Amino acid sequence: MRMVEIIAAKRDGRALTTAEIEWVVQGYAAGEIPDYQMAALAMAIVLRGMDDRETADLTMAMARSGDMLDLHDVAPLTVDKHSTGGVGDKTTLVLAPMVAAVGLPVAKMSGRGLGFSGGTIDKLESIPGFRANLSAEEFRRAVREPGLVVAAQSGDLAPADKKLYALRDVTATVESIPLIAASVMSKKLAAGADCIVLDVKYGRGAFMHTLDDARQLARTMVAIGRHAGRKVTAVISSMQQPLGFAVGNALEVREAVAALRDSGPSDLVELCLVLGSELVCMAGLRDDPDTARALLVEALSSGAAWEKFRAMVANQGGDVTTLDHPDRLPNAPVQVDLAAPRAGFVTAIDGQTLGFVVNALGGGRARKEDTIDHSVGLVLRAKVGARVAAGDPLVTIHAARQSDVDAVAERLANAYTIHDTPPPPLPLVEEIIR
Repeated sequence: MRMVEIIAAKRDGRALTTAEIEWVVQGYAAGEIPDYQMAALAMAIVLRGMDDRETADLTMAMARSGDMLDLHDVAPLTVDKHSTGGVGDKTTLVLAPMVAAVGLPVAKMSGRGLGFSGGTIDKLESIPGFRANLSAEEFRRAVREPGLVVAAQSGDLAPADKKLYALRDVTATVESIPLIAASVMSKKLAAGADCIVLDVKYGRGAFMHTLDDARQLARTMVAIGRHAGRKVTAVISSMQQPLGFAVGNALEVREAVAALRDSGPSDLVELCLVLGSELVCMAGLRDDPDTARALLVEALSSGAAWEKFRAMVANQGGDVTTLDHPDRLPNAPVQVDLAAPRAGFVTAIDGQTLGFVVNALGGGRARKEDTIDHSVGLVLRAKVGARVAAGDPLVTIHAARQSDVDAVAERLANAYTIHDTPPPPLPLVEEIIR
């Protein structure tokens, strides 16, 4: 095969064969195909697209470029969840222990934050002592006992995807449904879970801004899972405002702890119940979402999910006393309220702007090697639909210094829209694709 002919074929709109896709992925992972040719193919895919079979073939080829975990010797069935990213999205911290508490082992590899969306690993690492980098044996042992592990992604999983993603990031080829779907699903399939629920978000606080794009991505990923013989469901959820009230690493851990102790934000808990019900049904513990939901509600209200979270943190070296006393988590020394400039109803909150503000405060990173301040972030005091008077607090800024507050205040104020009439209710879950 010749790479230039494959590039030309996709440029001209021909579907690539399974053999061609496997040859390209193997050659690129081995360094035999140069970046400039792979960039050309990626651009051709952006412009011409891929059908479901091509996308599934690309996904499997990237998954097989490194280790393929098989956890069946430590658990007969494992489950996993993936979010396409959002602002204030701490669902893994609540969902994973809730599902593990009803007897479904959770084997999850998560990422760190990059861009405006926070990372689950960064949030967990705000717990003193928590270790996210586990050996393969430690990961497998955690799946067996306590039956819940959330670890940093291994460099041995889907290395072709890691290499291609870095290339796409600098060649304007990120915005492609087949390439996004293959990137997400190659890592999920390589990680070995039998049942996977996908939280596909849309809105200003998500990478997919429109419902149509989110729906197309969800359907593509579900089709890939089906092709690979896995059970996959996609829940399309709204990110037209942040999830919960907290945005920022330690602040989000506090909110997740509150949810696990049965006093968390209603939208966060509701989304976790919807996602968890899908996993419970896919795994065969219950036959329908209603009875699955009841099982999960009991795990929350009984404290079983909370105890499972404590067990996971302890198993990975974290100080559980900071969970029992969340005020001991990192605290920002400067906390300032941003006041509403006028009376009215909050009709919109630009989540993407809030995410970038947290980065500017030091709570996120522009480059993977950047260090972050776990204590900083935002706590919303008014969400969409809330009525405020002039001077009422809209959001509390948690910062390292007053100068940081001054630097972000105007941008943060512009993220809020206040009108005289109330807005229609925002949906939380738009659609479930099975």
